[in-house]
Amino acid sequence: MELDLKPGESATETVLVDRERTIGFMGEAGRVYSTPSMVSDVEYACLRLIQKHLPEGQSSVGGHVAVDHLAPTPLGARVRISVTVTAVDGRRVTLDARVHDAIELVGSGTHVRHVVDIARQIRRIEDKSRRLAEGDV
Repeated sequence: MELDLKPGESATETVLVDRERTIGFMGEAGRVYSTPSMVSDVEYACLRLIQKHLPEGQSSVGGHVAVDHLAPTPLGARVRISVTVTAVDGRRVTLDARVHDAIELVGSGTHVRHVVDIARQIRRIEDKSRRLAEGDV
């Protein structure tokens, strides 16, 4: 299967760094965009870019994430997440990600996703769930 997705395809999203996206362990004054939230926001931006190029019944799942969190972004600021497809190898899609706030680059990295048939993936999950419930491990 050849994907209707080529290197160079890109998308940009803007995200508000709300309270749920921040760390709390440094107190209120130290509340900044958390690394797990940045990784999640990058992953979902990549998902949405790929999804626009897939037929109904297909989606993509994450396989690898490597993100460097380079600078803090305070609560209430906005970040711009730019993702670009760098390689397509069968069902494997590699993307570059850059995250900026209004002042600087705050994150960068790569993300690999794999295109899947949703019905087939659900069957695999159900089979594994059944095996786990039956103690077949």
